[in-house]
Amino acid sequence: MKLLSVVVPCYNSENYMRKCIDSLLVGGEDVEIIIVDDGSTKDRTAEIADEYAGKYPTIVKAVHQENGGHGAAVNTGIRNATGLYFKVVDSDDWVKAEAYVKVLETLREMAGGASTLDMLVCNFVYEKEGEKRKKVMHYRHILPQGKMVSWKDCHHFTKGHYILMHSVIFRTKLLRECGLHLPEHTFYVDNIYVFDPLPYVKNMYYLDVNLYRYYIGREDQSVNEEVMISRIDQQIRVNKIMIDYLVEKKPEILKNKRLYQYMRNYLEIITTVSSVLLIRSGTEESLERKKELWNYLKTKDRKLFFWMRNGLMGNAMNLPGRSGRKISVGGYKICQKIFKFN
Repeated sequence: MKLLSVVVPCYNSENYMRKCIDSLLVGGEDVEIIIVDDGSTKDRTAEIADEYAGKYPTIVKAVHQENGGHGAAVNTGIRNATGLYFKVVDSDDWVKAEAYVKVLETLREMAGGASTLDMLVCNFVYEKEGEKRKKVMHYRHILPQGKMVSWKDCHHFTKGHYILMHSVIFRTKLLRECGLHLPEHTFYVDNIYVFDPLPYVKNMYYLDVNLYRYYIGREDQSVNEEVMISRIDQQIRVNKIMIDYLVEKKPEILKNKRLYQYMRNYLEIITTVSSVLLIRSGTEESLERKKELWNYLKTKDRKLFFWMRNGLMGNAMNLPGRSGRKISVGGYKICQKIFKFN
């Protein structure tokens, strides 16, 4: 059995996938790299995947499938993984060698311990095009370092500091046990990927290294604001799936108050993003859809709705009139500058 399986979802990725895969090969035989060619048609993605699989047959697997989107590629990775632990690395991102080696050393130590490690958390770095100073997202004041901890040991997660796909490594069996299956042909499912497994995470470990390099800068990138507005249907779909999941699991999650607080706050962020994108769209239809999203939350869980609606972000996203919407967008732009997202 491999120590770590890494899935690399690829769709017409020939221009940057080599940098990603080469950074992962540093892990040697401890690592299994699963390159999922998600129905690429416009370039040599499939050929490059096969090239690596042929050159590194004990490390690299190439899987070819009809296009199903990022979620389908991650699902394929989970099905094919033989590693004890599992990570997703997008084909335009990469990992830092020194931090990567340290992560593998830590996983090896944890695998032989008395307690089962469910989730390893590391820092990630925004590699934003055109910016010399890189924004590091760390968890030093939130997660205790150097020891296995549970949710009750965590401190308060501040706004903008959440466990994203870039920062997390899950135990592979846990992903299967929780029944994780991401929607196909849908963007932004990485939010579901880091949300659904959390009630099953009992033990976690924070390693303060800058592992994941998250590239931001391509005009066609899914997190580009204009692209997100054009795909708002998919953002709303993911948002509603997360609402349904938290409401369904609420009785169980509430047994651990820190976990519930975290998941509730994360859902608040996602709902805020959906709301501001609908405001930015600027059409009457979009404003009606924003109202419908908040009503959806209200019908699912009135208590959760009122907590979110009466909070700072809920109030900011529901200010009346054109001037109120301008204030909402202005606050969003300030957050963009602080937290360095698109």
